[in-house]
Amino acid sequence: MPQSNGQTAPTQWDPEATEFPSRKNLPPIPGAPPEAAWFWGPNDSLGRLNLLTTKRIKAAVRLIETGELIPLDLPLDTPAVPSFGREPFQHSIKEVQAGIVYDDLYTLNTQSGSQWDGFGHFAHLASKTFYNGATSADILASSSSKCSIHHWATHGIAGRGILLDYHRYASQTNRTYDPFRHLAITLSDLAACGRAQGIDIRPGSAGGDIKIGDILFVRSGFVERYYASSPAEREQDAARPSHESAWAGVAQEEDMLNWLHDAYFAAVVGDAPTFEAWPSCKEYHLHEYLLALWGVPIGEMWDLERLARVCVQERRWVFFVNSAPAN
Repeated sequence: MPQSNGQTAPTQWDPEATEFPSRKNLPPIPGAPPEAAWFWGPNDSLGRLNLLTTKRIKAAVRLIETGELIPLDLPLDTPAVPSFGREPFQHSIKEVQAGIVYDDLYTLNTQSGSQWDGFGHFAHLASKTFYNGATSADILASSSSKCSIHHWATHGIAGRGILLDYHRYASQTNRTYDPFRHLAITLSDLAACGRAQGIDIRPGSAGGDIKIGDILFVRSGFVERYYASSPAEREQDAARPSHESAWAGVAQEEDMLNWLHDAYFAAVVGDAPTFEAWPSCKEYHLHEYLLALWGVPIGEMWDLERLARVCVQERRWVFFVNSAPAN
């Protein structure tokens, strides 16, 4: 159980614990927004990556059976036209010594291609605070390392991944949709998808198959749709103004919030630009809860196509996963 100093909130959670508070039972933190779960220490920048302990990683390694490597990152220049008006990737070759030595030069907005949303990316809107109480001044200060993603890189990300291939499930059950348009994938949708794959998506504490520290993958079909589109269609969709942008993703709803919190995922990953359904149909965003309040990293625009095919082939949707954020 989390350690406590006898006050309202525990001073620091034990990453090795086998039980953590549910969302409805989160103890309040003086001065923090409601539902903040900043219990990994006053200077923590890992959030729920703390759950990736050596014990859990060793258990995840035992999932390796075939030894097949499945890269999950899109090329740096994909999409060629990034969404939300962000700068496109630029690559040039620098000649250091003619005919002998050459260097690569990159100009990269880290929201282009496959990415991790760091804790400095999205604040809790009402309080304008980032994870563990960081402020915009902390994010912009060159002398501050609060919410810096280098903490994730030096810690490492590895563990037990679990794929919910909603796009495949929807296709098999005649629930056709366009991943380039708004669709809110509800918890009941994911539960039905899980059942079709033989997975009970409830947390282990409730009798399900989700383990503390799992890394959740949700396939919406964005990458498949992108590669099936013409260059003109890709550019047209990406060039939509921010207020017109729309993608399929995880729903903003109370059931989803409770599940994402109570399952104690170390991180969540999707194949679309926003992970959650865009635009939000509520007055809040899942980004606020996941990043700012709970410290759950969000992976976006990951290439899950080959992974999905291998999962079907092997008839298992649980696997060992490793990721190396930019240091």
